[in-house]
Amino acid sequence: MSSALRVGLVGYGLGGAIFHAPLIATHPSLRLAAVVTAHPERQQQVRAEHPEAAVVGDMDALLRRGLDLVVIASPNRTHVELATAALDAGLPVVVDKPFTPTSGEGRQLIELAAAKGQLLTVFQNRRWDSDMRTVRKLLDDGELGRVHRFESRFERWSPTPKPTWRDSGGAEDVAGILYDLGSHLIDQALQLFGPVAAVYAEIDCRRAGVRADDDTFIALTHANGVRSHLWMSKVAARPGPRFRVLGDAATFTKYGLDPQEAELRAGRLPVDDSWGREPEDLWGVLGVGDDVRRVPSEAGDYLAFYDGVVKALRDGTPPPVDPADAVAALDVIAAARRSAAEVTVDRLL
Repeated sequence: MSSALRVGLVGYGLGGAIFHAPLIATHPSLRLAAVVTAHPERQQQVRAEHPEAAVVGDMDALLRRGLDLVVIASPNRTHVELATAALDAGLPVVVDKPFTPTSGEGRQLIELAAAKGQLLTVFQNRRWDSDMRTVRKLLDDGELGRVHRFESRFERWSPTPKPTWRDSGGAEDVAGILYDLGSHLIDQALQLFGPVAAVYAEIDCRRAGVRADDDTFIALTHANGVRSHLWMSKVAARPGPRFRVLGDAATFTKYGLDPQEAELRAGRLPVDDSWGREPEDLWGVLGVGDDVRRVPSEAGDYLAFYDGVVKALRDGTPPPVDPADAVAALDVIAAARRSAAEVTVDRLL
């Protein structure tokens, strides 16, 4: 462990506690050296779950601890300020999604990282979802033929809003499901089918008292002609298929979510070959009409993101996620918000 990179983690909410801390602590080339959280209960949680990590109350204290990497998993509105502080201190940075509130701020962070000669990357972990990797393989193998429509969903059932900034926050908090789950869905669509030429969106707040969108649909027209239809919702009592990919040779349909988040929430760690593997009854189906077959799901691998971070820091390879990709997704989010705000309706009654 003496050669492991010392990591400072900022934030110990959902992202920090469930995703980043376990992955960092598991990776053989990383050491969770310090965690920033000002909440007494979360401070106790850090000490119980990661007793090797120091607990500090603010960013200034973190930056004095001789770190090799800073991971920003704080509330969305703070990403720019905290990432800027780490880069100014001469440290490489991982920022959780959404990267920044606006694409302009994202470009400024990229310019700052370049000026400081520091790594900057974004935790788009859903690129390493089991089902995403399976769709990628099907496309690479030509199993679907020429794809004309890509359907993707993150739909959940949470009819009672939680008293957190994610549900009750407004634009100033960078809250809402479009920024949250939409950042993943848009990134996946861009990775699979390339740049977007046009965006249409329906953005709604369905639950009483909620200011942040909780039921959103986006239609993307990619420059290559593929159309991506993306749904994200907290008010779906029964979800639709996670993926439905239509090509001129076959269609692939997949229900159920990648298992890695559930495994991390249950306290499991990616320490053996059983990690991220779906049971056969959750495998997707490929074919035409009744002539279909089950497609074994590729293994999910969130730890691969941090593999890429370590290689980038030690060998100078490109980061696992180019922050310019996150900027492109933020451009799509901005276009979706404009589309939803400016839409007109021809009324017949």
